[in-house]
Amino acid sequence: MAVVSWKEICLLTGLVVGCYWNSLFCGFVFDDVSAILDNKDLRPTTPLKNLFLNDFWGTPMSEERSHKSYRPLTVLTFRLNYLFSELSSSSYHLFNVVLHAVVCVLFLHFCRLLLDRSTSLIAALLFAVHPIHTEAVTGVVGRAELLSSIFLLAAFLAYTKSKGADHSIVWSPIISTVFLVAVATLCKEQGITVIGICCIYEVFVAQGFTLPMLIDTLLQVLRGKDVFPYAVLQTLLKLIVLIISTLLLVIVRVQVIQSQLPVFTRFDNPAAVSSTPTRQLTFNYLLPVNAWLLLNPSELCCDWTMGTIPLVESLLDPRNFATLVFYGLLSFLAYHSLWYSHSSAKIVMMALSLIVLPFIPASNLFFPVGFVVAERVLYVPSMGFCVLVAHGFKLLSQRGGLKKMSWLLMGVLLTTHTLKTFNRNWDWESEYTLFTSALKVNRNNAKLWNNVGHALENQNSYERALRYFLQATRVQPDDIGAHMNVGRTYKNLNRSREAEEAYLIAKSLMPQIIPGKKYATRVAPNHLNVYINLANLIRANDSRLEEADQLYRQAISMRPDFKQAYISRQVSVHADRIFEMSCERGELLLKMNKPSEAKDAYLRALELDHTNADLWYNLAIVNIEMKDPSEALRNFNRALDLNPRHKLALFNSALLMQESGEAKFRPEANRRFLTYVKEEPDDANGYFNLGMLAMDANENEEAEHWMREAIRLQPGFRSALFNLALLYSQSQRELDALPVLEELLRYHPEHVKGLILKGDILMNHRKDTLGAKACFERILNMDPSNVQAKHNLCVVYFEERELQRAERCLVETLAMAPHEEYIRRHLTIVRNKMAAMSAAGQPIVQTEGDSVADKQQEQHQQGKKEEEEGQGVASGAGEGARKEKNLRKSSPTDSVSGQGHGQSKKLDAGQHDKRTNSKSTKEIKDIEKKRAAALKRLEEIERILSSD
Repeated sequence: MAVVSWKEICLLTGLVVGCYWNSLFCGFVFDDVSAILDNKDLRPTTPLKNLFLNDFWGTPMSEERSHKSYRPLTVLTFRLNYLFSELSSSSYHLFNVVLHAVVCVLFLHFCRLLLDRSTSLIAALLFAVHPIHTEAVTGVVGRAELLSSIFLLAAFLAYTKSKGADHSIVWSPIISTVFLVAVATLCKEQGITVIGICCIYEVFVAQGFTLPMLIDTLLQVLRGKDVFPYAVLQTLLKLIVLIISTLLLVIVRVQVIQSQLPVFTRFDNPAAVSSTPTRQLTFNYLLPVNAWLLLNPSELCCDWTMGTIPLVESLLDPRNFATLVFYGLLSFLAYHSLWYSHSSAKIVMMALSLIVLPFIPASNLFFPVGFVVAERVLYVPSMGFCVLVAHGFKLLSQRGGLKKMSWLLMGVLLTTHTLKTFNRNWDWESEYTLFTSALKVNRNNAKLWNNVGHALENQNSYERALRYFLQATRVQPDDIGAHMNVGRTYKNLNRSREAEEAYLIAKSLMPQIIPGKKYATRVAPNHLNVYINLANLIRANDSRLEEADQLYRQAISMRPDFKQAYISRQVSVHADRIFEMSCERGELLLKMNKPSEAKDAYLRALELDHTNADLWYNLAIVNIEMKDPSEALRNFNRALDLNPRHKLALFNSALLMQESGEAKFRPEANRRFLTYVKEEPDDANGYFNLGMLAMDANENEEAEHWMREAIRLQPGFRSALFNLALLYSQSQRELDALPVLEELLRYHPEHVKGLILKGDILMNHRKDTLGAKACFERILNMDPSNVQAKHNLCVVYFEERELQRAERCLVETLAMAPHEEYIRRHLTIVRNKMAAMSAAGQPIVQTEGDSVADKQQEQHQQGKKEEEEGQGVASGAGEGARKEKNLRKSSPTDSVSGQGHGQSKKLDAGQHDKRTNSKSTKEIKDIEKKRAAALKRLEEIERILSSD
């Protein structure tokens, strides 16, 4: 075997880099989303053993919805990428480019076994730049092809060394071959086909047999005229070892998939569910379609499912002629390679084995697969194609008159392929560019219209997305997912009536239940989400809650293991990707005030999947609703044990610890909030709650820092602004609080407590009675029954020495709150003051207003502190600061067409109110102490006034 020089390696590597450097600017698109972004097996927190228990997409192999694509070593490389760069797409693409360069070098080694130096280099160069490889190289999930190809070629090259110089068997290369085949198979299933390539090489190349020679030898042995030659016996022994190894690998593979083939629908592969002869005619026609893509890769498409290639339903279909031509050419090449023993025949034989054998698992001829055509599966077959083209080029160039022309044509071919590959990479830049480029090639695939719609939906361009979804329903009227997409988009546009109509159409397309027959065998399980989406829509109407619950129960009855009907889900808009939905039966039962039933629903779901962190999280939410915070905290902790970076569990468990008021929980709550802000650095709520924890611990500088950060991220953050002003006020920095209050009231002009606090500061620290009066009058304009504002306005009148007006004001205030003793005492003080002044012949004006102002200040300080504690004791006060902090609403959203997989709902406002209004014994005692202190201060004020 000729040695591959460093110059050749550098040439191939440079060409690969030149073709694919722009792929580094591409993101995660299409199947990358499920395999990378949503695959928990990539996360370091997931045990490594899960890689060998789950399929390529992170779904347990034991589950019916698994695609049965077992590629743990490929997922392991994704995990290594994640370890070094997490979800930076550039590193994943760079790794793929490096792997493709390695494949090209190994392929050059392979070609040197068959071709001369220049011809083998041409074959490798053509392979390096062929545009059909963009899906395998630029699409991150194509790494399975690249890794499998590396070990496939390595296994073959190892096997070629199994023949010793004395024609004896060298066993170490054979053992290496079997090991490398196993590794290749763990990268992608087609790796096992290299065993067949090795067998063909052994018989027809290494031993030099032709088919007539084999037949003649066999006949001689059967007639008893001869025995098997020693060379033949050696060959048989090696073949037996290879075949037994293959059978063992197949048995292991069958055990892994638990003897179950994956479930595909007619939308994935229409011909697979067609009757005879449509199925056979269509599958055979797909062979020349794939061959044409290798020969003329001018129109490439990322998705060839659904209606891309119409079914061949008749023998009279003219496309059958293409099938006949393909088989005729294949038969001619096979005859040429099998009947002759010259070097050209051996080259053609090995080229055909590379084309045919690795393609068989994806051909649909022996078992259905989940696609019609997939460009990435042509990665290995294209090696054989490149060998044929290079060999044909050599034969052509050996003819004197055609030598220059052949070199010119080869130069043009390499140049055009390089440019096509480079430009094709840009199509993979984003999902929008990828699917719009696909629509230029094929406009009869509803999935492409759906996926462009999803890409626009991700950009919140709902009107444009709707047009694509509607076109998908016109292209494929029976596509359930397309109608679900239409319904979801109408819902996003707040067009509920049209959304319900679209969901009802999708529901009407669902196959009817047939007793004794598995429902999943006739419909994609994710299409059951139409019941969930419709229930999510109508549950907004309280009068239709029972109807919504009926839909949930209907979905569960069709598939008792349908976890999406039990757990809360959150949508990520992309076709054929399973993401979590925002509403489910458990949440609905909570809304129907049936927490016990909601708890049972979640416990049932946990029986199906006890490792689902979202289920434990949602069960904790139910525990909170059932006023069992200790059990809620335990379930939050279970969720975090399974997923330490579960953002909602981090936030709400820390919030629960904070609200307990127990100092022992503060360090852990602080740690969880800090982890949360690392996961969600742009969420102001996390920083705000860190500030509240710091206030609880009297760490004012740290509290100020976190509050400022929350306000920076969310200008106008009401609770953060108010509590920052409150912090300044409690730290004797009242004048620093005024600008903060001004900002608060600019965003929230009706914030009652902000107005009260501002009035207090203006009165006692700015001596601005007019400004204070304006604050209290604004409150009374909004709420004439606000006792605290009314009383404070009376204090302003007293401060302005308008005793008669202050008296009338206090009389009105006492009428509003006849049981408030301090108002009655203050009215008595004012009247006594007026009487004393009249008796002394003095005008009834105020000279000792500061004392009443002091009383007002103390009263406001009491109200402010209670607000900081979330009590809202001060009469007429608005929402407490703590209460505002806890509010994290999540609006129900539908799942993507046929999708759903693992996120959780945030604690809604109703749940939060119930939590914050239930106070601990410690909090109640603190409040009583504050009230007692305030009453003592009032007594001192009254004593001063009376003595005056």
